[in-house]
Amino acid sequence: MFDHLDAVLLARMQFGFTITFHFIFPSFSIGLASYLGVLNGLWLWTKDRVYLDLFNYWKKIFAVAFGMGVVSGIVMSYQFGTNWSVFSDKAGPIIGPLMGYEVLTAFFLEAGFLGVMLFGLTRVGPKLHFLATLMVAIGTLISATWIIAVNSWMQTPQGFAIAANGQFVPVDWWAIVFTPSFPYRLTHTVLAAYLTTAFFIGAVGALHLLRDNTQRAARKMFSMAMWMATIVAPLQIFAGDMHGLNTLEYQPAKIAAMEGHYDTEAGASLILFGVPDDKAEVTRYQIAIPKLGSLILTHHSDGVIKGLKEFPPDERPPAQIVFWSFRVMVGLGFAMLGLGVWSLARRFQRDGLFKDRWLHRASLAMAPAGFIAVIAGWITTEVGRQPFTIYNQLRTAQSVAPIDAAAVGTSLLIFIVVYFFVFGAGVFYILRLCNVLPKPFDDISHAPIRSAGITPAIAIATEGKA
Repeated sequence: MFDHLDAVLLARMQFGFTITFHFIFPSFSIGLASYLGVLNGLWLWTKDRVYLDLFNYWKKIFAVAFGMGVVSGIVMSYQFGTNWSVFSDKAGPIIGPLMGYEVLTAFFLEAGFLGVMLFGLTRVGPKLHFLATLMVAIGTLISATWIIAVNSWMQTPQGFAIAANGQFVPVDWWAIVFTPSFPYRLTHTVLAAYLTTAFFIGAVGALHLLRDNTQRAARKMFSMAMWMATIVAPLQIFAGDMHGLNTLEYQPAKIAAMEGHYDTEAGASLILFGVPDDKAEVTRYQIAIPKLGSLILTHHSDGVIKGLKEFPPDERPPAQIVFWSFRVMVGLGFAMLGLGVWSLARRFQRDGLFKDRWLHRASLAMAPAGFIAVIAGWITTEVGRQPFTIYNQLRTAQSVAPIDAAAVGTSLLIFIVVYFFVFGAGVFYILRLCNVLPKPFDDISHAPIRSAGITPAIAIATEGKA
């Protein structure tokens, strides 16, 4: 059935499908872990029990999302051996240690304190429990740091030499970790995770405010989420601009594809919408603003922007995909900024933040915005790097294992069925948990479930039934 298809394309589709599912959960759990740390700290500081109620509410959701993130990440690691063994062999001396550092620092930290955070409040006391929560939050950020370091090295490789057997071997670990794109990509990714979490929490708060706008827990979570949106959205736009300038310097072909420019121009226009045509080397049906493209990318209205024609045809990313994924990401970013400004305006009106039903409806509609934006950003980053796995060093076609298209296609179909069943059930359970209001945690001296034979997932589900 798959014999007439390209094994490389199928392998890319399989990895793209699995990483898309995986990316949803870490982008949520990174922000949610920090949110839990803030809630825990505010409860200790203010003694206001609403923060404790919210902490216990969101920790169940975090546990499910964290678990699904771990499981979906393990699947991807197997694909490095099955579908991308040539890449693993050639880049292993650099990629392997970096991934190992993530396990030794982030995973060990999270594994050591996750159980205490979820079940230890009444066992270790509030202060040690707060420390455990902070360690989990820090662990998620460390994990993101190492993963971004790996990917940034693949985007802007440095600090290596190529051995006689074709392997990339480390020469300078500082240069490998701190590549030119690393700080921009790490900042952009972490802020995206915080926005993703903020808009999901805001949507849950908006849902309960639409049902009853007097609920204090709903008011608190909605207010906190909108503060995050108001503060972080403009920071993310600024970080995105800085990231764009860095990409223009080190990956100009990617920028040309993102902007839909085929010809090199001084004073290039900003193409808002259009239809890139790689064969004809032109973007059709343009709606553009003169000179604004150069002004944004170079901060000079007459700045020169290289077009895709400057690069050999076999070294250009597919502009159709990158052009539209970039616009989805940017469009949602400005929508987030708009909602944040709207909430800020209503905040200064008496109870306006909690009585504006149109604001709540808009917030509810924006629940998936962060997830869609991070996936669109990932597509822009990864497809924009093509046709290379290691930019300008190793092509994707040279990285794939010697596999049959039928084998990859069959496993891809199996992944699709299993993922939609397993992770669909997990997402459905998260949505069920979100559909009920936080319950008061009346007695912090009450010990949670004790059972040697009960799994953490079952304990979470039974400790506070939704």
